[in-house]
Amino acid sequence: MFTGIIEAVGNIQRMQPMGGDMRIIIDTSTLDMMDVELGDSIAVNGVCLTVVNSEQASFTADVSNETISLTTLQDLKVGSPVNLEKALLPTTRLGGHLVSGHVDGVGTVVDVTGDARSVRYTIRVPDALKKYIAVKGSICVDGTSLTVNVVNDDYFEINIVPHTQEKTIIKKYKSGTRVNLEVDLVARYLERLLMDTPNEKNNGLSSEMLAKAGFTGQ
Repeated sequence: MFTGIIEAVGNIQRMQPMGGDMRIIIDTSTLDMMDVELGDSIAVNGVCLTVVNSEQASFTADVSNETISLTTLQDLKVGSPVNLEKALLPTTRLGGHLVSGHVDGVGTVVDVTGDARSVRYTIRVPDALKKYIAVKGSICVDGTSLTVNVVNDDYFEINIVPHTQEKTIIKKYKSGTRVNLEVDLVARYLERLLMDTPNEKNNGLSSEMLAKAGFTGQ
């Protein structure tokens, strides 16, 4: 699990085809690698990857065809900047929201507009993900935990403050940039709850329903 708070911006050092899939080596820049061990997880642009080799300022990960086909990792090349975050610890300050590192879909930036000292980004979302995105809810964009400001038809808007622009790859976004999206886990679990609760599928949420599912103490 991750928090969506980016720890460093690294870059792709090497991309090596491996029997049909890919092995990548990532220069970790300022990311502290002293506590990273083989098998640990690091989120790369929001994609949870397993460390198969670790150096002082880089790590190696294998990327499956499934991951390549469903994320923007297929768009990367040597030198591409990437958001990096190590997996959270029980003592980690949860400054963003709970992020799994499992990408739900790929969105596309359609507009970038200045908004005082912030920058407003409009991102088109795949049809299958629309229902999970809510105003003032959380969404993970390339591994960054962000708050949704506007939802309208097939897009949503986010405002990026100067600190986030400086510490992530978001400042490089332009119209046409593809981004990894992960919706809020709570929305996913609520959908599953509604689908699988017998005799209450069409009645919406209720206190009794939530109590039966263990969400309240009733």
